[in-house]
Amino acid sequence: MNATKSQVEDFKESLLWKDIKRELVEWKKMAKDEYSQVVGDAINDPTTTSNTLMHLGSLYGREATIDHLLVMPDVFLQILEEKKNDT
Repeated sequence: MNATKSQVEDFKESLLWKDIKRELVEWKKMAKDEYSQVVGDAINDPTTTSNTLMHLGSLYGREATIDHLLVMPDVFLQILEEKKNDT
């Protein structure tokens, strides 16, 4: 990793990161809102079971990805701490 601990901590406090987090939280809300639409479609057309499951998996994947992105700066800090302890 090229960034220093101080740089990562500064980034976490930056307006850019706060804007990114706000946008990611909105994306996650949109994915959650889409769940009800998918379930409603499945109730109205039971022949779409496999498509429904694939769509639900896609929504779950989006949420999991967003969760990972939101903790990325903390992961970087953990990596830096581990490198520091190894030396």
